[in-house]
Amino acid sequence: MTTTIADYVIVGAGSAGCAIAYRLAEAGKSVLVIEFGGTDMGPLIQMPGALSFPMNMSTYDWGFQSEPEPHLGGRVLATPRGKVIGGSSSINGMVYVRGHALDYEHWEESGAAGWSYADVLPYFKRMEHWHDGGHGGDPTWRGTDGPLHVSRGTRENPLYQAFVDAGAQAGYQVTDDYNGKQQEGFGPMEQTVHNGIRWSAANAYLKPARATGRCDVIRGMAERVEFTDGRATGVRLAGGQLIEARAEVIIAASSINSPKLLMHSGIGPGAHLREHGLDVRVDRAGVGQNLQDHLEMYIQMAASQPVTLFKYWNLLGKAYVGARWLFTKTGPGATNNFESAAFIRSRAGVRYPDVQYHFLPLAVRYDGQAAAEGHGFQAHVGPMRSTSRGSVTLRSGNPADAPKILFNYMSDPQDWTDFRTCIRLTREIFAQDAFAPYRRHEIQPGEDVETDAELDVAIMEHVESAYHPCGTCKMGAVDDPMSVVDPQCRVIGVDGLRVADSSIFPRITNGNLNGPSIMVGEKASDHILGRSLPRSNAEPWIHPEWQTEQR
Repeated sequence: MTTTIADYVIVGAGSAGCAIAYRLAEAGKSVLVIEFGGTDMGPLIQMPGALSFPMNMSTYDWGFQSEPEPHLGGRVLATPRGKVIGGSSSINGMVYVRGHALDYEHWEESGAAGWSYADVLPYFKRMEHWHDGGHGGDPTWRGTDGPLHVSRGTRENPLYQAFVDAGAQAGYQVTDDYNGKQQEGFGPMEQTVHNGIRWSAANAYLKPARATGRCDVIRGMAERVEFTDGRATGVRLAGGQLIEARAEVIIAASSINSPKLLMHSGIGPGAHLREHGLDVRVDRAGVGQNLQDHLEMYIQMAASQPVTLFKYWNLLGKAYVGARWLFTKTGPGATNNFESAAFIRSRAGVRYPDVQYHFLPLAVRYDGQAAAEGHGFQAHVGPMRSTSRGSVTLRSGNPADAPKILFNYMSDPQDWTDFRTCIRLTREIFAQDAFAPYRRHEIQPGEDVETDAELDVAIMEHVESAYHPCGTCKMGAVDDPMSVVDPQCRVIGVDGLRVADSSIFPRITNGNLNGPSIMVGEKASDHILGRSLPRSNAEPWIHPEWQTEQR
């Protein structure tokens, strides 16, 4: 079989992998990126408003599913991951959230030295090209010339402002930039969209990396990492081709595929690997453990006025939206339509927000099925920091087989308390005067669902993944038996191998994970190149009365 050589071999052309490829190529290194998926060209990916299509297409999605979830009545939940250039940034909802400053303080306290907010903020600024759209925000907290364009929707629909006004009427903070000084509160939502086009990691990073002439993409299925004398020296593809790395191999294959590839390479829980006939190179108990995600529920209201996106929910309307986007890159097709957001605390004594809202002026499911009621609107809501943990394990010793994914959702009794709180807080927001001109009645879970027991049934039946899996190759101290990588993203126990993607998150961040995943790629590239940005001394806002006030 042919052998191809580069300085660095990256497995996965996703959010982190593309960022690393760009920074290494920019620094003069030769880079080969291995990606199993195909091209990201075509309107279904590039048109933001079409976001429900690519994540439901086997062309672009690995098609993973959870095992039957024991605390959700045995439900099997879809676990989409991007199988395409750009990875999940090519099929996601394009919501851009850095996470809360205190998320990163927790990372550092749990052993990820050098990943505090002061350390990561300069990387968020380096990666961003921020467009405020005239909606406020403090530019000193944001980046202005990075590869990743971050914008805000036009917010023309009156429901977007109604949501923020309702939050203020309910007594919550209003924030003009949840990615700036103050995450807590209601305000405009940000998206990785530029001039009406999905600004994926492929558009932001991989295309410019390839333009340098030092970065190439090889299409293939990575089966295992190859080692020589304890050092990673290449990646073996299905079919036998070897891709050799002069310097290092970097795994950026997602929180599902990164631990899987490590295990097939002999790095993981020893007994589990032996069970599947695999030789154990490094017995690392944490590989595939610590799996986390965000669950959310769609609280849906029927609308009393035809102001929602439902007016386009027919053949003629969809044709209009598509044609307008194709010719002008404007209109409902040029946005993910999540243009208002909120981060709130569920109760007094919680130091920073633990509940997130996405607001959508349409009552619709993630698979694109509109509510039977016609005109409506919804808030996606869920707790941010569940203590439930799951795992990614091998189904067999065959690299072609999908792994077993068990999130173990809702396994902590506190999860049920928190979710009931989320639903009740949302109802209170929708009951404010700001929504009076627009609200008819509650569609989901329905006004007759009130008691704890009734809410629990609704939660069990209707919660959905927000598609934020992470944590399966935890970054931490070298002497922590559950750490998989050290704070430089190096796999503990071997040389020349790193993991850099959402799998290394010690704990899930507040909000959507695409921004933090790209940040991990940016920071990992500096660790690889032996450099770092100076720390920030910016002071984030924390509610001064958090110990005694919920809002």
